Amino acid sequence: MEPVQVIALTILILIILMVVRGLRIVPQAEVVIIERLGKYHTTLTSGVNVIWPFIDKPRKIMWRYVKQDTAGGQSYIVQLFVDHIDLRETVYDFPRQNVITQDNVQIEINALLYFQITDPTKAVYEISNLPDAIEKLTQTTLRNIIGELSLDQTLTSRDTINRKLRLVLDDATDKWGVKVNRVELQDIVPPPDVRIAMEKQMRAERDKRATILEAEGQKQSAILSAEGKRQAQIAEAEGQRQAEVLRADGQAAAIQRVADAEAEAIRAVTESLRAGKSDPAQYLLAVKYIEAYKDMVQGSGNKVIYVPYEATGVLGALGGIRELMKDTDNTAK
Repeated sequence: MEPVQVIALTILILIILMVVRGLRIVPQAEVVIIERLGKYHTTLTSGVNVIWPFIDKPRKIMWRYVKQDTAGGQSYIVQLFVDHIDLRETVYDFPRQNVITQDNVQIEINALLYFQITDPTKAVYEISNLPDAIEKLTQTTLRNIIGELSLDQTLTSRDTINRKLRLVLDDATDKWGVKVNRVELQDIVPPPDVRIAMEKQMRAERDKRATILEAEGQKQSAILSAEGKRQAQIAEAEGQRQAEVLRADGQAAAIQRVADAEAEAIRAVTESLRAGKSDPAQYLLAVKYIEAYKDMVQGSGNKVIYVPYEATGVLGALGGIRELMKDTDNTAK
């Protein structure tokens, strides 16, 4: 091969190599930091980009990945240097860490952190190892927040802890070009002896509530029973009162009707006696005596009836009755 052909082939290979090395394809939602001769030059966005090979080089950044062990089924964390910076929201699952509460109880907490890189340049040049920095900052901040709370407050104030932790981390990571969107506490695990004591306390509290509810139920049942009896007695008394009133009204009406009938009879007799010029008082008195004698002689056995002397004068009125009847007959004729 002639020297000219060798030179041409070499130039062609260099051109092909420069084209291959100079074209950079960046995936969507990722960027690449380019340094020219060791100094920041530009940021490549998604799509096809052209750089000068051997002069422009991508700056690598430490990134954290969680991988699954296919054999044991356990997950483990791997940190690698990559030249592509992912702009999507990333989830960091931190391992369990021991923290101490305000009442000196050591507990284990597992936290989740959701963050997103908003400024790739700051994420590369403002911090050397972004995943470790976020993890250590989360651990120290969580210890400070839990140290201000008791065990009961820690177990019942997850939302408060998450909010405080997010605000502190978001403010601290702002200069790293990172936005902390959310922080979640997965597990809060107290020591075994504390868990046993808590279970006993919970069981005692449930028994107490059950006893209180049972007593309240019995109380309400007794109140309702007494109220029912009272209402029944009131209703019964009201019924009896109305029955007595109706009975009294009936008796009064009967007496009134009897009295009206007697008054009408007396008026009729009086008018008849006045027409015959007889004394109505003697007539009425004689009628009463006759009725009384009739009641006395009723029944079986022999009876001796003593007539008072004063009654003989009254019996004389029978003659007046006879005269009255005669007068009535003559008038009718």
